Amino acid sequence: MTQKRRPSSARWLAEHETDPYVQEARRLGLRSRAAFKLKEIQEKDRILKPGQIVVDLGAAPGGWSQVARPLLGSRGQLFALDILPFEPIPGVDILIGDFREDAVLHRLEARVGDQMVDVVMSDMAPNISGVEAADQAGSIYLCELALEFAKAHLKPRGTLLVKAFQGEGFEPYVKTLRASFETVHIRKPKASRPRSSEVYLLARNFHAV
Repeated sequence: MTQKRRPSSARWLAEHETDPYVQEARRLGLRSRAAFKLKEIQEKDRILKPGQIVVDLGAAPGGWSQVARPLLGSRGQLFALDILPFEPIPGVDILIGDFREDAVLHRLEARVGDQMVDVVMSDMAPNISGVEAADQAGSIYLCELALEFAKAHLKPRGTLLVKAFQGEGFEPYVKTLRASFETVHIRKPKASRPRSSEVYLLARNFHAV
């Protein structure tokens, strides 16, 4: 028996298919509309440069890695991780696993080795349950994990770019970022849907505390 699509799912699908960023991503051969979010941040803030070592957390389906890799040049390195498998990208070292698991974190750390990282990018988000408090808590937890990884692996004056949702726990998290970075800016790219509480926190000039 065919299951009926819920009205909310049908609305989302209709909106997705008519979304100009989705259509433009398809036209340009980009893997996701999220590519435009990183493109806009890069144009404004120039966080990615040739020769850098970059870690992309929550990378599937590869939209951010697809944008970032050419900017790093032949000497740069890009390590990408996600719980979902995705198609290889030339020059990107892809690891599949759940970042919340210690074993997966250790595998990523082994890939990176003793190198210090220039940029940690996190587009991670929890699977949405529809329970707002639980979803918000899950989002902040992933932000905290990204910060822990950044603090362990970033070079001095390194950069963390992390997706966060405004709500419970957001302001304390921003305060925590400010303790480890000289500047923290909130970015809301045009490709982020206006009704979404999604923003990107750009923390620059890391200093160990």
